[in-house]
Amino acid sequence: MSTIPDLLKQAKLAMDKSLESVKREFSTVRTGRATTTLLDVVRVDAYGNLMPLNQVASVAAPEPKLLTVTPWDKSLTKAIEKAIVVSDLGLTPSNDGTVIRIPIPALTEERRRELVKVVHKFAEEGRVGVRHARTDAIARAKKLEHVSEDEKKHAEKDVQKLHDERMKLIDDAVKAKEAEIMEV
Repeated sequence: MSTIPDLLKQAKLAMDKSLESVKREFSTVRTGRATTTLLDVVRVDAYGNLMPLNQVASVAAPEPKLLTVTPWDKSLTKAIEKAIVVSDLGLTPSNDGTVIRIPIPALTEERRRELVKVVHKFAEEGRVGVRHARTDAIARAKKLEHVSEDEKKHAEKDVQKLHDERMKLIDDAVKAKEAEIMEV
């Protein structure tokens, strides 16, 4: 048997999950600045398996326009380099035998606009998740037994308030990421 506080707590958790997901997705979108999360999507063919880059090497951003990858097993250097090239990130690594250096090229105006579209797509997915959580919570509130209509209405208002707060946080995150991408 659910109670209104339980419903609100579940709705808040679901909405926060969507918000966190959006922020995580945003961190993988390339801006003009070097960030270690940029390489989170890279999978390396190591020991017969495709492994995330951060499980076979350490990634660092020593300068704003440079990433360095230091393989833990030197025999994987070529495989790591190849994985970065085929990753569709548009990066060109170079290695000196011990460290792979990846210069982060400046983004073209066209590429910046494409990335802004990607950010908006991620944000919309997050908004849909928040809306689903709201719809679900309201539907469950209406089905509660032994709860007055007034309490159900208050629960709906509280769920809507949670929804509006999360939507604003997503919009703020979009604005910040957009500014970061368009910054030259």
